[in-house]
Amino acid sequence: MVHKTDTVRFGEKLFSDHQMKERLSEKTWEAFVASRRGREPLSSAVAEEIAEAMKDWAISLGATHFTHWFQPLSEVTAGKHDAFLSPDCDGEAVLEFSGKELVCGEPDASSFPSGGLRATFEARGYTAWDLSSPAFVLDRTLYIPSVFCSYTGEALDKKTPLLRSMEVVERAALRVLRALGDTETKNVTAMVGPEQEYFLIDRELYEKRMDLLICGRTLFGSKPPKGQELDDHYCGRLRLRVSAFMHEVDEELWSLGVFAKTKHNEVAPAQHELAVVYSTANIACDHNQLVMETMRRVAKRHGLACLLHEKPFAGVSGSGKHVNWSLSTETGKNFFKPGPEPENNPLFLLSMAALMRSVDEHQDLLRYSCANVGNDDRLGAAEAPPSIVSLYFGEALTEIFTALAAGENAVHHSETHLGLTRSVDVKRDTTDRNRTSPCAFTGNKIEFRMCGSSASVSRPCFIINTIMADGLDYVASRLEAGEDVKTVVASVAKQHGRILFDGDNYSEEWHEEAARRGLSNITSTVEAIGCMLSEKSLSLFEKYGILSRSESMSRVEVQYELYSKVRNIESLIMLEMAGRGIIPAAMDYCGTLAADAEKIAAVGLENGDHKEMLSSILSLVAKARQALKLLDGEHEQAMQIENLKERAEAYRDRVLPQMESLRAACDALEEEMPDKLWPMPTYLDLMYRV
Repeated sequence: MVHKTDTVRFGEKLFSDHQMKERLSEKTWEAFVASRRGREPLSSAVAEEIAEAMKDWAISLGATHFTHWFQPLSEVTAGKHDAFLSPDCDGEAVLEFSGKELVCGEPDASSFPSGGLRATFEARGYTAWDLSSPAFVLDRTLYIPSVFCSYTGEALDKKTPLLRSMEVVERAALRVLRALGDTETKNVTAMVGPEQEYFLIDRELYEKRMDLLICGRTLFGSKPPKGQELDDHYCGRLRLRVSAFMHEVDEELWSLGVFAKTKHNEVAPAQHELAVVYSTANIACDHNQLVMETMRRVAKRHGLACLLHEKPFAGVSGSGKHVNWSLSTETGKNFFKPGPEPENNPLFLLSMAALMRSVDEHQDLLRYSCANVGNDDRLGAAEAPPSIVSLYFGEALTEIFTALAAGENAVHHSETHLGLTRSVDVKRDTTDRNRTSPCAFTGNKIEFRMCGSSASVSRPCFIINTIMADGLDYVASRLEAGEDVKTVVASVAKQHGRILFDGDNYSEEWHEEAARRGLSNITSTVEAIGCMLSEKSLSLFEKYGILSRSESMSRVEVQYELYSKVRNIESLIMLEMAGRGIIPAAMDYCGTLAADAEKIAAVGLENGDHKEMLSSILSLVAKARQALKLLDGEHEQAMQIENLKERAEAYRDRVLPQMESLRAACDALEEEMPDKLWPMPTYLDLMYRV
């Protein structure tokens, strides 16, 4: 349904169910709904009528082209744009869009990352319309959300395993409901609401920094005099320029049917957040891609640059993406809603037990789900959970599950008294919030906080769906075997209770305690990628039909290669910026200091300060030059390694430390040199001049 706001009609650029019902015959609409629910294949006649209606609607909004919009094994979206324009038999122009063009496209599969599934001479690939995600019009083009596969049928995208996982978690959830006596529920849907963090900086300054322009993060830069110490930026007043940007982003997203809901300043200077309302996991992932693309596009119109990298600035908080996840039936029943007496809510207890088992059994896969290069620069810092996967239930729920494991009962209290006579008392949620936990129950959903801001949420979503299907199947099997709910829950709590932790995940004590508990601590992306190749992981995905072994292995190859490519580009940019910008600028300053020292000495005055400054900067220049030389050598050696895993390890273990050494020397130079002689905008410029 389209609703009017002051400036935009919500969903006006979305080919929604409302639009389809209005434009299709009743018979075609019913056939489409049946196909979308998997009850029958989409016939060519139905596809033809939908294509004609979709084309007419898109043209009415000014569209001239259409594209199958898909998500290859990179962190961006893709699409080949074709015009509706075609010649008729007389050579006249007509506007056409067939059912065949709607349903299937054919991009060049060998030109996208495939991890060996496609060779250059094996180019054919297919895009297929995703019936569950509505089409939309953007930039005068009809976008058709699609999956992407090879000629031989392997998934070459992020969406296909997500769609598969939504089906398997639904089947497992229905098993649990049936075991509890529910014979009426027909559908269970994985629901997701991503929160997106990002930085906004002045575009003119952004374009003067090669590292930001090419890598999305600063490779050099000393801390500004003020960072986030005063805690004054979080939820503070929006700057007018930022507010104007946010308003336009909201309006664009609303027109596309994206429920952009919450916006505010985040912790670090120039950092912000946008959150959307829950929707099905598939649509939520599509919407998050639209959110990122829209923010980048709108920022440029406002003379700003939107930074989505996980750690654009050293020394201040980086950006994450919090994936809020739950399961809901077609009637709105939430599996994770505790109710007034969670200890007596069978579905809630079983869902939480399944979650506990899933997170404990598959810690490595959850860590893998958020592994990317940028996240290595963020995880474990003060704005992100550590690499140790744990689960936060909160004091009240932990008490309940601990009591059940011990064969006892617990009582839940749910009010908070403010001590104010002119205000209402607050109804307390079942849990507090733990910002340091990687995986937290937050009242009626799970908040997975480890994801990186630049990454697609499709990977964490399909992994959460899959491991939860495994957990739900486990508890369903025990119920079907005749065990009662509290026996099953108590058994799971006793066996997997080690995964629960309600304290400070940043503390050294927790790292020591987690090791004693036997929890994994996978500290780098390179190590996390390998988790996909364990027999346990390969078998899990194979069992549920999420990924074949070849599809799993292809993703591992793609990610090893991507890690190396990103670090390679970063090291090349550092060599360029330091070798042709920073070191020459420092040498020029040395020349100025030396000349000034001579002038001072010539008139018989003391020149000790100038000599000391000159000596200090020459020493730092020597360190920078040495670090530059070592980085160049390590980078050249890493490039020659053929094995993808070994090359990624070389970039992590040998190249990255040299990058850090070069940065340290150059950042020290920045602190010694006058601002006017520094060859690029500083952190102070970037974070405070918006």
